Amino acid sequence: MTVSDGRASGLRLMAVHAHPDDESSKGAATMARYVADGHQVMVVTCTGGEAGSVLNPAMDRPEVHENMTAVRREEMATAAKILGVEHRWLGFVDSGLPEGEPLPPLPEGCFAVAPLEESTAALVEAIREFRPHVVLTYDENGGYPHPDHIRCHEISVAAFDAAPEPDRFPEAGEPWQPLKLYYMHGFSRARMAAFHEALTEAGLESPYAEWLSNWDPDKADVMERVTTQVECGDYFEQRDEALRAHATQIDPDSRWFAVPRDLQRKVWPTEEYELVRSLVDSTLPEDDLFAGVKEKVER
Repeated sequence: MTVSDGRASGLRLMAVHAHPDDESSKGAATMARYVADGHQVMVVTCTGGEAGSVLNPAMDRPEVHENMTAVRREEMATAAKILGVEHRWLGFVDSGLPEGEPLPPLPEGCFAVAPLEESTAALVEAIREFRPHVVLTYDENGGYPHPDHIRCHEISVAAFDAAPEPDRFPEAGEPWQPLKLYYMHGFSRARMAAFHEALTEAGLESPYAEWLSNWDPDKADVMERVTTQVECGDYFEQRDEALRAHATQIDPDSRWFAVPRDLQRKVWPTEEYELVRSLVDSTLPEDDLFAGVKEKVER
């Protein structure tokens, strides 16, 4: 199966996310780094984020709630520009996060209950058009158990497998074989503990004390699954600026920004990933999502 279509501008990375703002809180500095290195990066957002709560008190206004879809689209466009990435909406409706006992049913027609073949076909079409060498998505738990995040995982794995198969979704374009599939991993206990210790030693208030004290000692840390750490500390400013662009979702006074960036770069200047599928040779642990890809493409 073809692995290069002759485009001149670097390798290609696709990150598949559930909602607008997820791309800025998960792997944003990595994407900004690869854009700066001359590669093409596309964010695919599965839903419009229509059901998201307004988490920033400054944006909790009637006109925002009345125009949530348009507001979130504008926020996403701004974040994509800040990160330098291409962007594509997959077009599904936000499922919301059900709460209560028992949990209420998900809304009819939302992303998490749409037929898996339908949403997989939409992502296969995006993959065949953009032709990524590397695909990023969430793990089987969705990073956290939001129904849209779990469905995002499901369609990403299914589309990675289907995209190179000519008899799968033939109406979705010419087959394309991505070479690597990764799960994105965010906050780990090890990372929180490192920041907590560094903040405490510097005489600064740590937002992680309660989290760490409540951590289940029998719960495995995601760092045990990490295969790849990408150095991207030079792009933390872009990450934070992209996060702030999602003003309905991100309070600028929240714990997202509690750790000074210089301290972050010193203590933990990487973002973490788990390699789960690979059609190229690379040695673990890795420090580059494209490890082994360039050699395969140029062969």
